[in-house]
Amino acid sequence: MKATGIVRRIDDLGRIVIPKEIRRTLRIREGDPLEIYTDSNGEVIFKKYSPIGEMTPFATQYAEVLYKASSMPTVICDRDHVVAVAGVSKKEFLERRITQALEDLMESRKSFSATGSESSVNPIEGIDRKASVIYPIISSGDVTGAVIMLCSEESKSTSSSETDIKLVQTAASFLGKQMEE
Repeated sequence: MKATGIVRRIDDLGRIVIPKEIRRTLRIREGDPLEIYTDSNGEVIFKKYSPIGEMTPFATQYAEVLYKASSMPTVICDRDHVVAVAGVSKKEFLERRITQALEDLMESRKSFSATGSESSVNPIEGIDRKASVIYPIISSGDVTGAVIMLCSEESKSTSSSETDIKLVQTAASFLGKQMEE
């Protein structure tokens, strides 16, 4: 654990303010859920809660099925990080942060499908791999993540087929419904 040197007092309602710099660095937005952990040494740890993170084994299986059906690498992410992958190196992709471009796309609740003339989206920080299809996962009216089909490395074309778009749309809708239950 890293000390920040910042000390805050708890107010009379039991609240504590997380400094703006820390919220910005960790991408904690107003209304984001935080999990609270304690340990035997009396430490209190706050961690961003990810409903999709709870479904990681299931999301991984779904990503593998999408990859087998389309032969396109598939990534499932929450609002901050990659939580499941298929068709690419798990070691390289898992837990990587998403790019601002993907975050903006999810925030606007828009889907993306690449065409030859359309601008491309690079969804994962530190990885030079373009997205073929992106569809936000919406659960109980909130955007909780996205299903992303990446362009294959062999393919020079970034265009996505109608089938790929429907597969990703169905996956995102299904994962959203699973989180509601």
